[in-house]
Amino acid sequence: QVQLVESGGGLVQAGGSLRLSCAASGRTFSSYAMGWFRQAPGKEREFVAAISWGGGPTYYADSVKGRFTISRENAKNTVYLQMNSLKPEDTAVYYCAAGVVNSRSYYYTPWGYDYWGQGTQVTVSS
Repeated sequence: QVQLVESGGGLVQAGGSLRLSCAASGRTFSSYAMGWFRQAPGKEREFVAAISWGGGPTYYADSVKGRFTISRENAKNTVYLQMNSLKPEDTAVYYCAAGVVNSRSYYYTPWGYDYWGQGTQVTVSS
C-alpha cells in the first residue's frame, strides 16, 4: 500500500513557475513508477509526466515538453514536478500516481497506476 500526498499548488501569473511535490509513504516507493496527471473542470484526467522507478526514462505530454520537468528522490520518497513558463491552460487539479508500470504505453494512461493522491490545485492567471 502506498499513500501519496501532493503539495505546492497555488495561484501564479502566466509565465511564472511552481514546483509540485508528492510525498509517498511505504518502504517500496523506489519500486514504483511515478506519474503526474491533471484534470481541468469538465475535462478528462490527462497525462502530464512520468518517471521510471529508477529515475531513468522520463515521459512528457507534448503540451508540457520543454516547460515541465519531473524528478524523484527515492531516499526522500518524493517525486517533483517543476513547472516553468506556466500558461492559463495549465490550470487544473494535479494528481500524482504510483504504479508498477511494465509497458511504456502504460506510463501515459491512468490505467497504469494503482495509487493516487488527492490532488493539488494549480491556477494560472492571464
